[in-house]
Amino acid sequence: FGASMAIMFGALLWFGGEIYHTNPPMPAAVRSASGQMVYTGDEIRRGQAVWQSTGGMQQGSIWGHGSYVAPDWSADWLHREALALRGLLANSRFEAMDEPDQARVGALLKRQMRAGGYDPRTATITVSDQRAAAIAVTASHFEGLFTNSSYADQHLRALYAMPQNATLTATQAHELGAFFFWTAWATAAERPGKAISYTSNWPHEPLVGNTPTGAIFL
Repeated sequence: FGASMAIMFGALLWFGGEIYHTNPPMPAAVRSASGQMVYTGDEIRRGQAVWQSTGGMQQGSIWGHGSYVAPDWSADWLHREALALRGLLANSRFEAMDEPDQARVGALLKRQMRAGGYDPRTATITVSDQRAAAIAVTASHFEGLFTNSSYADQHLRALYAMPQNATLTATQAHELGAFFFWTAWATAAERPGKAISYTSNWPHEPLVGNTPTGAIFL
């Protein structure tokens, strides 16, 4: 019994240490290639506090942890940002393109989303100008949703079982978007020296190359 307890708790401690040492980096800033500030690290941290203040895991989930009434916000942001970036890369003509051109745009999309762009020396994530524009498009959706700014937002909030009168200020919604971006960034950005993301290619998102690996199934 003692040996079994030692093995079990030893495994828990080892995996806990691995999680602590290999968690996604929290950047000091997110910038575009042209130098434009997208988000600051403080905005991301404050956004996490905003999410917790709204009920946190009782109102949607992050990385699969939380309730399943509203979406997983990291997965939702990832999909919406990927669609926005694909549209920009294809000049809003993706559906009209022939198959080789669609494949080229898809490859460019995966390359940008999986590269990550994190520099540990400066603790800065650098994204392309096109991706920065896609982030802005995605952020506007979530800022509208959490400030309840339109009829479409009201309808979506009803589907998500979100209280209609519980809204955020514009600043809080912006910071919440920063947090959602970072959680989505970690789901697609590859770990240094690895071919899997910080979340081991979760959630499933073929647009960015998030497909399960053999190790995950094992």
